[in-house]
Amino acid sequence: MQWEAITWQRMAERLAGHLDNPDHVPEQGSWQRVGIDGAPAAETGVLAGRLADALRLRGRPSLVVPADGFLRPASLRFEFGREDVDSYLGGWYDTAALWREVFGPTDPGGTGRVLPDLWDPVTDRATRSSYVELPPGGVLLVHGPLLLGHWFPFDLSVHIRLSAGALARRTEESARWTLPAFARYEADTDPASAADVVVRADDPRHPAWTGIGAG
Repeated sequence: MQWEAITWQRMAERLAGHLDNPDHVPEQGSWQRVGIDGAPAAETGVLAGRLADALRLRGRPSLVVPADGFLRPASLRFEFGREDVDSYLGGWYDTAALWREVFGPTDPGGTGRVLPDLWDPVTDRATRSSYVELPPGGVLLVHGPLLLGHWFPFDLSVHIRLSAGALARRTEESARWTLPAFARYEADTDPASAADVVVRADDPRHPAWTGIGAG
């Protein structure tokens, strides 16, 4: 795998240019869907936000959807304990709701009415957010952990990769029990091979990437 040093801003601009290329712009009435995958320590929302800004400068509407807005209620997440690795891997995120409320409306012929979040893990209550109308030709940006193991229909996928050591250093003490889950995700899903773009971010000040289509 060949790495190219790049800034986060330049990366966002390059990704936006790729999505805005006439060869990749969807047909009228359709949407593009981008997944930015990475552990919480990888701060996927930062790149998602920069990419949304870069797309808007090109006149492309976009909507950022954090996967953490689709966590299951605590009664389901913690059914087998608060630090159960199997539950974290397979039961914390409401993937059915993501399919129904986020990906379904942006399928060809969909309505474009996307629910940006469903559940607030802090209050453990429904967010009651309103649906957002993403115009045809817009770009949906979904970001968060463990995204590449569910066959989500991304037109472009980015995996922000941290080495095991960097992940351990940058993960909060209270969340270090999740480290075995990400080790299993790496072994079972191999997100670096599944993604279209891989970003190496052990030092977030100096990221490097594979370029588009080389992951």
